[in-house]
Amino acid sequence: MDIKLEKKKGWRALFQKKNLPYAFAGAFVIFVAWLLLRDNASTLRVDADVVTVSEVRGGEFNDYVRLTGTVQPITTVQLSPLESGIVERIVAEEGTSVKRGDVIIEMSNNSLSMQILQSEADLAEKQNILRNTLISMEQERLSLRQNRLQLDLDVERKRRAYLQNEELYKSDLLAKEDWLRSKEDYELSKSQRDLNLERQIQDSLYRTNQVEQMNENLASMALNMQLIRQRVENLNVKAPIDGEVGMLDVVLGKSIAQGANIGQINDLSTFKVTAQIDEHYIDRVVTGLTASFERQDTRFEMLLRKVYPEVRNGQFRADFVFAGDVPENIRSGQTYYLNLQLGQPTEAIIIPRGSFYQSTGGAWIYVVDASGEKAYRRDIRIGRQNPQYYEVTEGLQAGEKVITSSYDNFGDHDVLLLKH
Repeated sequence: MDIKLEKKKGWRALFQKKNLPYAFAGAFVIFVAWLLLRDNASTLRVDADVVTVSEVRGGEFNDYVRLTGTVQPITTVQLSPLESGIVERIVAEEGTSVKRGDVIIEMSNNSLSMQILQSEADLAEKQNILRNTLISMEQERLSLRQNRLQLDLDVERKRRAYLQNEELYKSDLLAKEDWLRSKEDYELSKSQRDLNLERQIQDSLYRTNQVEQMNENLASMALNMQLIRQRVENLNVKAPIDGEVGMLDVVLGKSIAQGANIGQINDLSTFKVTAQIDEHYIDRVVTGLTASFERQDTRFEMLLRKVYPEVRNGQFRADFVFAGDVPENIRSGQTYYLNLQLGQPTEAIIIPRGSFYQSTGGAWIYVVDASGEKAYRRDIRIGRQNPQYYEVTEGLQAGEKVITSSYDNFGDHDVLLLKH
């Protein structure tokens, strides 16, 4: 007996052998459509309570930077001994007010004392030699004068004898040989006198030059002696300016080398504030900019006096001076928090500062949609910044909301699903 087969209906009909190719084709079309129409954005679910949502707004952007400054004396002069020595006495301790020229430290130097004694002995020896030389020269001069007197007398006697013999010779009362001898004696005596005179002149010139040289040597030795005595005076370390002794690194009996840094003198007539500034601002920070800070409900104005060009550990140094009143009871080492004005306030799109900047570098941010349930990644551009706000130059509009808290746990996801 034949059994009548029931005709399949509904979804079971799809699995009939003849309909399978059509079912597979339909499934394939649906899969391709899903691939083309799906959202490729990666998502991450986050707790809305752990993120900070801030509003983008338009307003006045005040271009300033917050600095931590330290009060320092307007001038600090290093204390360094001009001579090496051993500390014998500390006249002025740290914190003592001194005037220029006041003795701060007294030192001793036995080697220098020996040099003084040796120099004094050498000077005395040279002085004795000069005195003996002068005495010898004076004796020689007197001897030459005596010889000249004797020669003058001899010349005069022989002249008279010659003249007498000449008269006798003319009268044929004297032999010619005797007359010639008297004439020769007379001429010899004159030559000897002239030679003696020339010797006196030469000796006088020699003595003059010798005395001048010895006097110059004595003057040099006396000057050297004076300089050595000044070196002894330099064993007293004195204050180079009016001020206060600070950071005095000496103890009794300590040996200090010449030129060593043993302390400083602080000029407390006025003060300056030194601050370290991030190198990000190095092209914008120039002398003449103004800064301010508040202390005890009073605002104090400062002027940027000096910018140091050297950058260390990502920071450079700048010095500020007071442009008006100075706080009462100001002390070296105090900390002031300065607002350094880099430019005039301008209208801009701004967002509050937040930890997101450390992850994105200001290149992008998560923007919350109108429902408040999703946040989408968006590229932006941040310009200037101050301690409160970032200036947004591209990518955001006033009224939008953004996530400004840390992105450390968000990875590279494009969409955040905010769970409330």
